[in-house]
Amino acid sequence: MINVLVAHAGKRGATREIAEVVGEELRAAEFAVDVRDAGEVDRVTEYAAVVVGSALYYARWRPEAVRLLERNTEELRARPVWLFHSGPCGPGANLARVSLPARVTLLAAAIDAGRTETFGGRLDPALADGVLEKLMARGNRAGDFRDWDRIRAWARDIGRRILSRVPI
Repeated sequence: MINVLVAHAGKRGATREIAEVVGEELRAAEFAVDVRDAGEVDRVTEYAAVVVGSALYYARWRPEAVRLLERNTEELRARPVWLFHSGPCGPGANLARVSLPARVTLLAAAIDAGRTETFGGRLDPALADGVLEKLMARGNRAGDFRDWDRIRAWARDIGRRILSRVPI
């Protein structure tokens, strides 16, 4: 069985939920999948393929996701890797394509990661903290803007690509 890691980094669970759905889809395709917090991943050597996702906060990736890529650059170079981030909220959130932060762009190039996918995020007014986040949560940016059908389709595509790239 092919082992796949789906690592996630976020503050309020929305990115973890995306990672869990990606993991479900990959398990349905009969991969052995570990869905783990990026901060808890030391090595990726036991995985044939890796997916790493981060919440976007002010156009930045969470530091634990960046550290996972930094610590494992050599190992990631030797296996297929896909990246995603979530965070755009409000009308048109699922049409947004957000560029990777500069440091993550360099890491993605170093490991030859597949094109990064941007998914809409979730902004729950009850969980908002900080002045800017509270202001955003009062308007039309509040809500759950994750497109589960699109996320599932992306995960299924990853499954097909893993089968085409990983020796069985």
